[in-house]
Amino acid sequence: MRIAAVSGSLRKVSSNTKLLQAAAALAAEGMEIQLFEGIGELPHFNPDLDGDEPPASVIEWRKSLQEADGVILCTPEYANGVPGVLKNALDWIVSSGEFLDKPTAIISASPLATGGKVAHASLVLTLQMMTAKLFDGGQLSIPLIYKKLNEQGEFTDEATVEEIKALLQALAKAVKSRG
Repeated sequence: MRIAAVSGSLRKVSSNTKLLQAAAALAAEGMEIQLFEGIGELPHFNPDLDGDEPPASVIEWRKSLQEADGVILCTPEYANGVPGVLKNALDWIVSSGEFLDKPTAIISASPLATGGKVAHASLVLTLQMMTAKLFDGGQLSIPLIYKKLNEQGEFTDEATVEEIKALLQALAKAVKSRG
C-alpha cells in the first residue's frame, strides 16, 4: 500500500514535515509512506499553463498522487488558513482529478493550543470540493506540537503516537475498502 505524504510547510525544520517522517516509522507492515517534497517547485497555478504539456513539476506532482493508494496531508496554519504553497499544489489537481475518491487523511499541527483548526477546516472544504474520500478516523489536529515532537523528529508524547497509529489504521481500512 503506497501512501503519498505531503507537508504544507517548506521550512527545513518544519514540525509538520518531521511529523510525517515520524508517522512513516509507525506505519504497519505493508504500508509505505513516501514524502513528496516537490510542492515548493510548482509554479503559481495558472490554467493557461495546464494544457497538453504542463510544467514538469506538475507532471511529477500528479504522478505521485496517481501512484498512491492514499494520501496524508499535514498542514500548519498561517494567518488562519492553509499555507499558500499547499493550496497552490491542490489547485493544480482540481481539473486533473487525482483526489477523486482517493482516501485522504488530514493532520494539522501547530505550536498553538488551537492545533491549526481553522486551516484544518479550510483544507477539509477544499478536499470535499475535489471529491477526496474523507473517512472516519482520518482527521487529526495536534496542538502544541513542540511538546509532542522533539528536535530530532521523534514523538515524545505517547497519546500522539496512539492517535497517529489510529489515523494510519483508518487510512489503511479506507484504502482497502476502495478495492
